[in-house]
Amino acid sequence: MTVVRHGQINGVISQFLTRFRRTSAAPVFTADFGSTSQWVAGRSWAYPNGGPVNPGDNKLDHLVSDPSYSRSGVFRATRRPDGNWNTGLLTTEGSSEGFMVRANDTLEARVKLPQAVGAWPAIWTWRDGGQEVDVFEYHPDNPDLLELSNHVRQSGSYYRDPAVAPGAWIDLKIKFGSDSVVWCVGGRQVYADRRGVGRRWRAYLIVNLSICAGRYHPPPAPGVSEISYEVSGLRVYRP
Repeated sequence: MTVVRHGQINGVISQFLTRFRRTSAAPVFTADFGSTSQWVAGRSWAYPNGGPVNPGDNKLDHLVSDPSYSRSGVFRATRRPDGNWNTGLLTTEGSSEGFMVRANDTLEARVKLPQAVGAWPAIWTWRDGGQEVDVFEYHPDNPDLLELSNHVRQSGSYYRDPAVAPGAWIDLKIKFGSDSVVWCVGGRQVYADRRGVGRRWRAYLIVNLSICAGRYHPPPAPGVSEISYEVSGLRVYRP
């Protein structure tokens, strides 16, 4: 018969309560894309002069504040006569709430990937000319691949999975760890960079759909006039 000591019982209970608190804690941020106090639409200082274009990053984007391009959680892009695309972008930077993620926060999001080649959806962070961590980037010409990047300390990974596909729903989770940024896809850890973001890191959130200009990934086919992807939920938890 196994004898369990009183101290061991207390230790088991303590571990259980710690796990329970972590999984049951209320989020510190729940995205309401329609909220003008949470999100600013159609401009970002991650783009030169705040936008609306960013050709140096090989993007055909022309950012627009029109709510039909982002405020429903469906991020759209439509072809313009000048060859660029009107695109949807939301950021917490410049909003009245000004929410920033911090070191050791965890972000969870559910995303429906776009289908058209040329789409470039992403959830990422930005502040003061940097502090970029990419929760994900995706290009349908690489249909089973997600790009996961920590530009703060220069690390990243390409993650391949048959469940990643044009039009598929995927669940994303990232911990912006001070010592290691950790990504999970579909409830499974897929990459830990062992670099982290540092203890003092903080940054604004960006959710957007860009359009590729052709240098690294092909642009949309000539007959394609509209592209979209959807973010059905986004939450941030803080330890």
